[in-house]
Amino acid sequence: MLKFVVISLLVACAFGAPQKRAPVPRLDGRIVGGEDIDITDAPYQISLLFFGSHLCGGSIIAEQWVITAAHCTEGAGASAYGVRSGSSIRNSGGTVSAISALYQNPSFDWDSLDNDISVLQLSAPLTLSSTAAIIALPSLNQEIPVGVDSFVTGWGALYEGGPAPFQLQGVTVPTVSLAACRAVYGAAVTDRMMCAGLPEGGRDACQGDSGGPLVIESVLIGLTSWGAGCARPGYPGVYASVPALRDYITSVSGL
Repeated sequence: MLKFVVISLLVACAFGAPQKRAPVPRLDGRIVGGEDIDITDAPYQISLLFFGSHLCGGSIIAEQWVITAAHCTEGAGASAYGVRSGSSIRNSGGTVSAISALYQNPSFDWDSLDNDISVLQLSAPLTLSSTAAIIALPSLNQEIPVGVDSFVTGWGALYEGGPAPFQLQGVTVPTVSLAACRAVYGAAVTDRMMCAGLPEGGRDACQGDSGGPLVIESVLIGLTSWGAGCARPGYPGVYASVPALRDYITSVSGL
């Protein structure tokens, strides 16, 4: 027990003292410290389009279903959005699908970004291939291991405030315990969230990758949600926890 307490304190100290910071949505998805990847490296990744242009990331969870962050769909109906799948390039290539129904979690709160998930039904099933594939979902409240590598993908700048490249980006970051994350952000981190990042910073998702996937061992565990800046030392990225929100996915999609 003492060993557990000491380790927890060391992790908390590594990420700094608690700070009162309002959640900052990561709209226009960026990956900091990552590298160019091909869509075949993350074929479940989609680009959520808003009136035809890239807005957020998302993931294919069935032939006719994708999920993204609720703050990406706040304030507009299904007809405003589309999904581009099967492309490594932002705003071109692949297949563009219309959305027939948009299910934004009714418990989503914009101020806190709690319950940050939307489930979208496509107007027609996708044709699955090496560039458009389904990502496995976790079970309800499945435990998220701490300190293991996760893979985060999306389109965007390679550094905070930088220009957004067109090529899909990917980065590996270790998961962080809720206790350590709350040591930084306080009560802003709820049980419907999970965290990942390096204590020294340098690798992270950023504005614009909102809704994009965080994957551990081929299972979708998180959706890019918010954070303090991008890849800053001492501030892990915060993601919507898919295991904690799994029941909502089932309630609207049957998956």
